[in-house]
Amino acid sequence: MKKRIYVILVVLLLILAGIYYYAVFPAINIHETSFWGVSLLICILLSIILAMRQISDRVKKHTGNIKLKELIGIPFFSKVFLAFGVLVVLVFLIGELASSDFFRAKSYASLLEVTECNFSSDMPESSEVTDIALMDTESARILGNRKIGSLSDVVSQYEVEEDYTQIAVDKRPMKVSSLKYASFFKWYNNRNKGVPGYVKVDPVTFEAEYVALDEGMKYVPSAYFNYNLQRHVQLAYPTKIISGYHFEIDDDGNPYYICPTVTAKIGLFGGFDVNGAIFCDPVSGACEYYSTDEFPSWVDSVYSGDLLTQKYNWYGTLSDGFWNSIIGQSGCKVATDDFGYKIIEDDVWVYTGVTSVIGDQSNIGFVMMNQRTSEAKYYKVSGAEEHSAMDSAEGEVQEKGYTASFPSLVNVEGVPTYIMVLKDAAGLVKLYAMVNVEQYNIVATASSQEDVFTKYKNMLASSGKITEEAEEIQETAEAEIVVADIQFIESSGDTVVYIRSEENQIFKQPFSENESLIKIVTGDRLFVTYVEAENGIHSLQEFEIID
Repeated sequence: MKKRIYVILVVLLLILAGIYYYAVFPAINIHETSFWGVSLLICILLSIILAMRQISDRVKKHTGNIKLKELIGIPFFSKVFLAFGVLVVLVFLIGELASSDFFRAKSYASLLEVTECNFSSDMPESSEVTDIALMDTESARILGNRKIGSLSDVVSQYEVEEDYTQIAVDKRPMKVSSLKYASFFKWYNNRNKGVPGYVKVDPVTFEAEYVALDEGMKYVPSAYFNYNLQRHVQLAYPTKIISGYHFEIDDDGNPYYICPTVTAKIGLFGGFDVNGAIFCDPVSGACEYYSTDEFPSWVDSVYSGDLLTQKYNWYGTLSDGFWNSIIGQSGCKVATDDFGYKIIEDDVWVYTGVTSVIGDQSNIGFVMMNQRTSEAKYYKVSGAEEHSAMDSAEGEVQEKGYTASFPSLVNVEGVPTYIMVLKDAAGLVKLYAMVNVEQYNIVATASSQEDVFTKYKNMLASSGKITEEAEEIQETAEAEIVVADIQFIESSGDTVVYIRSEENQIFKQPFSENESLIKIVTGDRLFVTYVEAENGIHSLQEFEIID
């Protein structure tokens, strides 16, 4: 075999390696397991290439079987690469052992610092929900797709990305998602102008908005070749291990893709945690790396909910050692299998319940974790597990067949309470539901937030779960009025009856709660019992037509 054959084979190997790197763009980092697998493969192939001439010559000299000892005399550099291959395997195996929670349980548990807080004093009381994303991603997709479907010049070329990022805008929750190219050919035809905008969905008011950009986004996940976001960012930072990406907007509405970077905090391959993030401007393609203590205040989601719950599970199960997590399980606790979001100030916090590892149907508390800083707060609140509360809410309106979203926790007059929305088969929000955490047969449903809070507080007062001071807040007022106008208005899938008196007082009540409202006509004199509201639209509790 001539020397030029060696050169050709090595060049082919390098070309194949280059094609693989461009297609897969793995991180060149010792904490990435694929790095060691590729390194081993390259060592083996180079060793074989360099030994091919020696093996070929020996085969030509023998017509019979070749003894193993006759093949030992392979070239020096072939032996070197084989030795490197053996070294790669040894380092990988040692790294795996050194990263195991069997040996490093305490290190895993210490990756998250959890502060225990008091629920009543730390969690502000709620009379309405403006800081919780009650709408799930599935419902956001429906609203976003409907909004884009009404834009004929956009819908023919683009679709909405399925992943929505939960962010905070002016201390209110907002879900955002970029558009994407509908196909390869639509990318090719529009690659010079890019993706024209993004979608915002308000998970409190259930309204969607399309935001058109002055200049299109060229570096997006749905683009190809050098314009593909993941490839573009990874090639810009080849040694960083990038853990996904998500779309966000800054305070001025400018789009960015946030790409968290992670590293192993335990051994070579264990305890992966965020060590920074790459911010990519999808319009210009400019990328900038920030460490965890340099994140700008507008960024909301760096630590994913999955990573935060994983870190809490390490903390909850391994704090007292590996064997305790397997055998005794004393004090072991884990997060429930889903999570929601809550806005505090201008940060997004992941909320999830905490239950014992035996997997019963009750929570021993809940934990909130900041998606920008990884700060964690634990609240010791015993009661129903989230899925049990969801079942209770669904059972309250079982004839309608609605399904409940994953709930969040609010403070209602000092009482821990789940709040959630109920959706129909099409994924549209129809009702609000509130469920008492400690006694989940206390369930209130209504078509509006105001009404569900009113009903729930009345139920708490009746059950004796709130103080006399809270009962005074919920005391009803009485009045005698003359009906000047009555209107039946559709709201969130229910009919709400609005009654205006001759003194221009407004009273409202869902028709489904009292079908006798149909008897009221203009000019009737009524004796009404109601709960006063600051906005002047009072919640009607009872009425009597005076002859």
